[in-house]
Amino acid sequence: MYFCGLTAPLQRFFQSISELQMKRRTDFLVIGSGVAGLSFALKAAEKGNVTIVTKSEISECNTRFAQGGICCVTYPPDTFEKHIEDTLVCGAGKCQYDAVKMVVESAPAAIADLIDWGTHFDKTPEGRYSLHREGGHTEHRILHHQDLTGAEIERALVRAVKRHRNIQVLEQHFAIDILTQHHLGREVNRHMDDIECYGAYVMDIKREQILTILAKVTVVCTGGVGNLYHTTTNPPVATGDGIAMVHRAKGIIENMAYIQFHPTTLYNPSERPSFLITEAMRGYGAILKLQNGQEFMHKYHPMGSLAPRDVVARSMDHEMKITGAEYLYLDVRHKPAEQTIREFPNIYQKCLTLGIDITKDMIPVTPGAHYCCGGVKVDLNGESTIHRLYALGESSCTGLHGANRLASNSLIEAVVYADKAARHACERIGELQLEERVPDWNDDGTVATEEMILITQNYKEMQQIMSYYVGIVRSNLRLERALRRMEIIYRETEELYQKSRLNVDLCELRNLIEVGYLIIKQAAALKESVGLHYSIDYLPTNNKQ
Repeated sequence: MYFCGLTAPLQRFFQSISELQMKRRTDFLVIGSGVAGLSFALKAAEKGNVTIVTKSEISECNTRFAQGGICCVTYPPDTFEKHIEDTLVCGAGKCQYDAVKMVVESAPAAIADLIDWGTHFDKTPEGRYSLHREGGHTEHRILHHQDLTGAEIERALVRAVKRHRNIQVLEQHFAIDILTQHHLGREVNRHMDDIECYGAYVMDIKREQILTILAKVTVVCTGGVGNLYHTTTNPPVATGDGIAMVHRAKGIIENMAYIQFHPTTLYNPSERPSFLITEAMRGYGAILKLQNGQEFMHKYHPMGSLAPRDVVARSMDHEMKITGAEYLYLDVRHKPAEQTIREFPNIYQKCLTLGIDITKDMIPVTPGAHYCCGGVKVDLNGESTIHRLYALGESSCTGLHGANRLASNSLIEAVVYADKAARHACERIGELQLEERVPDWNDDGTVATEEMILITQNYKEMQQIMSYYVGIVRSNLRLERALRRMEIIYRETEELYQKSRLNVDLCELRNLIEVGYLIIKQAAALKESVGLHYSIDYLPTNNKQ
């Protein structure tokens, strides 16, 4: 900013005003606006002011696209013990038992919170909650709102957040990096146990300014990584930003090899993201079939079409490869038409737009990248290995999911851990101070990126590498090749980043490449086939499935 022609005191005054505009202060900084971030914000706002940063509109997040529902033991004959066992079995022996037990037993209170904030779940004519069953579950325990559960939860939370006087929402703001001692000139590494987070550098997308937001507590809940792959159910905003930021800040990232592919996305090559056909439809009775109409899942698992997701996705992948088919079918024609339309109105209407009447026609489906079971390592309070930094939702690795997420466990995990993190952070907030020494962003010597082709082409190459070499089925050779190719585009993108004025496309590409690199490295380190990491070089070690 220029102050030519002003007296020295006025120059200093306007300079200080400019610096104030570039630096903001808050008690709690929440990066992300899905169920995890909004739940945390509503709890933390009772003890301090909260700033929510979201790179698009507040409701544009993975939560909104969740169709099936949210897990909770509600009525007999279901029990906590059954839900725990189903989660452990699906997780292929890689779950953290304490995390599983805590989430399952805390679920009823979390559901009560959602209802208090205005969420509506479907009920039977008798007034009981209507419960679905999904793959890997031995009981009906999925609360839902038609086939738009995530959208209903997000609606209620957004409404509650917008009404809260202590919460400020910054839409169209992109978090670039979290702030640590590194920004004070101190060297940090992943083996240190005293790294602290002081907030984040955040890009105001509309004004093209980089803000320094100082916070006593920072919460990363930026969702998943689905856009690493060609076919994904994730919205365009799912670019692994939180995981990449924490990794650059020397936080510990775990279990990134376990990428869950949803077995049933609507086959429609012209559409991205892929439209999800909820697993609840298979719980309702829909059957997976080959293109010749034959059932096939009982060849692979005694639960048939209701087998855990990793089994179903691999089975479909195998059948598609040996038959050359680009898609298979999900058949719900044998169920009462009126009931199907009532249970799945959104899916029914969507398919009609493509000329498919699901009460009369089979639904063409194919697997798509859906959920990341790994992420920022956190403890039972949701705190990362960096002090004052919490990670929630799909950005985190709590240990709940192990090597394979049990269907509909993710939403309840997000609400439970948001509550634990808010309680833990609020107990400490009075003792914490803002770190005023953090300098503002410096982009001296950078220029605007003129050749967007450098970004878009690397984006395509990255997706090809991940889709072809690091997908549902892997091998040592594929992973080695993926690593070599990813290293090349990593170096190219870092060189471009260092000399370019920042834009969202470049930052997202940089984050995705970093997360993809983590997936490949951690997958290559696994000398076994387990859960979602299936390698043709090793026999499966999961006997429970």
